Amino acid sequence: MMPCDKAESIYNTLLAHYGDLNWWPAKTPYEVMVGAVLTQNTAWSNVEKAIANFGGNLSPEFVLNADTAELVDIIRPAGFFNQKAVYLKAVTEWFAGYNFDMPTVQRETLEKLRPELLSVKGIGKETADSILLYAFNFPTFVVDAYTVRLCERFPVDAGKRHDAVKAYFEDGVPKDTKTYNNYHALIVINAKEYCRKKPMCAGCPLYDTCGRC
Repeated sequence: MMPCDKAESIYNTLLAHYGDLNWWPAKTPYEVMVGAVLTQNTAWSNVEKAIANFGGNLSPEFVLNADTAELVDIIRPAGFFNQKAVYLKAVTEWFAGYNFDMPTVQRETLEKLRPELLSVKGIGKETADSILLYAFNFPTFVVDAYTVRLCERFPVDAGKRHDAVKAYFEDGVPKDTKTYNNYHALIVINAKEYCRKKPMCAGCPLYDTCGRC
């Protein structure tokens, strides 16, 4: 099986098993941005608690104008709250440059926006791609620890560097926002169900083709 065929085969197998997962779980594009920052180094359940603490005030205007101490208290359940409060304000200031307007962001190119986000304090490659894909619908593949784990175990010869893994999957499936959205979500859900740190291979939809099993 050719490398690109393997990437597409994994996607099709996971999609047939789990279906369309309709990620990201958020009410607004800005909530996606907040979630992408808060989920760094913590479980999503903690992010949900932090987002709930905003009540009806989760807006870029509120975050930009809030005292840092107030913001820290709100997002405390997500951990690393002092750092993340700074990061939230920084990415919100970036969004302010586009008047907090999704269509204004979408009129720009991915090639312009991704370096901009990567220059924002606290925004690394995974967070930037999550924001661009899930908040603004740009076709950029999200690589996280679950993606790397899949590559190592299956195995997928995608290399070790983040950019190499990203390029492997972007070359292996159609360059399409919905496909990238689904693929990342499918990798995550399968990692939580079966491909855990201590794998539970029995029942995994990839069991028959995974080289680890």
